[in-house]
Amino acid sequence: MSNEEKTGGGIVADDGMTPEVELALREFRLYVHAWSEAAMSRPRLASAPQRQLWRLAAGWALSSLLIVGGVTAGVYGHHRQQLRIAQARTVEQQRRFALQQAPQARLTDEDLLAKVDSDISQTVPSAMEPLAQMMAEDEMK
Repeated sequence: MSNEEKTGGGIVADDGMTPEVELALREFRLYVHAWSEAAMSRPRLASAPQRQLWRLAAGWALSSLLIVGGVTAGVYGHHRQQLRIAQARTVEQQRRFALQQAPQARLTDEDLLAKVDSDISQTVPSAMEPLAQMMAEDEMK
């Protein structure tokens, strides 16, 4: 017996394995290859969570955009309302000022000259006029 020995009723090859072990290993190898091919050919479930992740991210982004847009619109509307109020106040102040200035603005040039003449022709300022009248009455007596 050159390369093979007879042991316990079975023949052992050069590599030290019996034909039954070789057959079991060969079948195991074929089973592993068949399982790998089946696992590689079935549809992947890993892509589904990515779609859900994108949907979740898109939902958050859209809701954030809506919240920011709503807040911005509110702030802008409040700002415009404050501008309108300030503008209305300014117009009201200008109207009041115009009404105060209106009697003076209605005077013609002749009226203004007459008023200036009467102011200049006074010998005593208007605040001192009662005293001047009392002195004038004393001189007449």
